[in-house]
Order: sequence, then structure tokens, then C-alpha cells
Amino acid sequence: MKQRTLKNIYRFEGKGLHTGTYAHMALKPAATGTGIVFVRTDLGVEIPALAENVTNTARCTLISKGEASVSTIEHLMSAFTGMGVDNAIVEIDNLEVPILDGSAKFFAEAFAKDGLEEQDAERVYIELPAPIEIKYENTGSWVRIEPADHLSYDITVDFNSHVLGVQMAHWDESMDYLNEVSVCRTFCFFHEVQFLASQGLVKGGDVDNAIVVVEHPVDDAVLDSMAEIFKQPRLSVTPQGYLSNLVLNFPDECGRHKLLDLIGDIRLAGGYLRAHISAYKPGHSINTKAALAAIKSI
Repeated sequence: MKQRTLKNIYRFEGKGLHTGTYAHMALKPAATGTGIVFVRTDLGVEIPALAENVTNTARCTLISKGEASVSTIEHLMSAFTGMGVDNAIVEIDNLEVPILDGSAKFFAEAFAKDGLEEQDAERVYIELPAPIEIKYENTGSWVRIEPADHLSYDITVDFNSHVLGVQMAHWDESMDYLNEVSVCRTFCFFHEVQFLASQGLVKGGDVDNAIVVVEHPVDDAVLDSMAEIFKQPRLSVTPQGYLSNLVLNFPDECGRHKLLDLIGDIRLAGGYLRAHISAYKPGHSINTKAALAAIKSI
């Protein structure tokens, strides 16, 4: 397979989920062998999208070089991977990638509309000499990367939630990433929101860019306080346990979003793996550690 890049320049703008900062972002074609490189245009700093540049994984994936950082890159990285983009430049003028609707849909749709530009060099797949496993004993989480003929992912998500239950998801390169994965939105639990806000996170969060899971009954006073955080006039809870009359794209949308995140984080290994990636209770920290272990193994 040949390497591929973007056919056009795609521009996005909006607030970041965690910082609330407003950014303008341009996705541009790049030469063969470039990989994915973020450029902080306001600082004049280039940051390759590699696991060795990850400096924070608190609720998102953040890469840095010196004093320059770009956060919440996982949805965009997932779209690049799922849609088959090998090389691209991401120019951004602030700290955080716009959250848009909380999924990777708008990025994937833009690439799908125009198709990709085939380049004159073969894609170089990353082939591991042996399986890799990263495990967190305190949570039971693990990520395993095993050599295989084709790239594929299988995950199991278990938050001990009576609303979500245990959700499993699969994706490989033969499947429709655009319609089966990219549309799945980020999520959090209602009881986490106040804590996250106190930690300076979710400053850009609202019911239009995140699924909020409500595990326990809440009264009107609590809903009113959450409405202030989300800057909404009024909130309600659906009988299924979701905030604000939410309609899911899939019954297992939250599980599929964790798959979306995993695809984006593992891309920080520096390209496409010829491997099967499986995970139980994945998250940005363990995902990016697995990507770094893959780099070190070769």
C-alpha cells in the first residue's frame, strides 16, 4: 500500500473541552515520511505526534516540546488513522484541539468527501519482534500488542456502571471507520463533573459535546448547579440514565468512543502497526505507555 496524505487544506475552529480556549486549526498535506506533526503557529514550534512527546494523560492526551503543548489530540489522531492518512501537518494557534461535537466525525467526513492523495512511497508498517503487554495492577487495566498480518483492535470497557454495563468493540482496516467509530462521542459520569471542574478541566464541556452518564438519582438543585457548569438553561435525565434527552448513535457508543481513543493513542507509536491490539479498561495513560513500548521495542 502507498502512503497517503490529504488532498486539500481543512480548517476547523472552536473551544477545547478541558481548557475552554478557542483555537483555529488547519490540517494540511505533507510529504512522504512526515508522519503527523503538530505546529503551534503562535509559538513557532513543531511537535511530532509521538509517544515520547506525551507529557500529560489526565483525561486527554497532551504532547509537548519545550514550553509548547497541544492537548486533546486523540480524536484527530484517531481520524487520521481510521481514514488511512499517513502524513499531515496540523497547524494550531492555541493549546487545545477543538472538541467540536466530542467525536472524530467532522475530521473523518472532511477526508472522506475529497478522498486522499496517494503518494509515491510505500507505507512502512511497524512490525514488532515480540508481543508487548502493559498492565496496571491497581485498576486491572491492560493493553496488549501482538504481531499480526493486519491492524485490528478489540477492547472491553467496564466502569462498574449499571447504565453502561460491560461494552466490547472491534475495528480493523476492512471496516467503516467513518460511520461505525468516528461518530462516537466522548463521555463522562455526572458525579465526576464537579470534581473535574474543580481541577480546572471541562471548561469547554457541555451537553452538545459530551455524553453525560447519570448513575444515581439527582434532584433539581443538583441539576441546576450542573446547568451552571454546562452553561445550559435547564437539564434533565433520561429514563436510560443520560443527561439532557440524549439520543445515542449506538447502544454501545461509549465503548466505541474508548475504541476511538485507543486508535488515536496507539498511532503515537509513529505509524501503522502490523499488529492486533487488545485492551481491557483502556485509558490515555496506559494507551500511550503501550505506544511508547512499541517504539522502544523496534
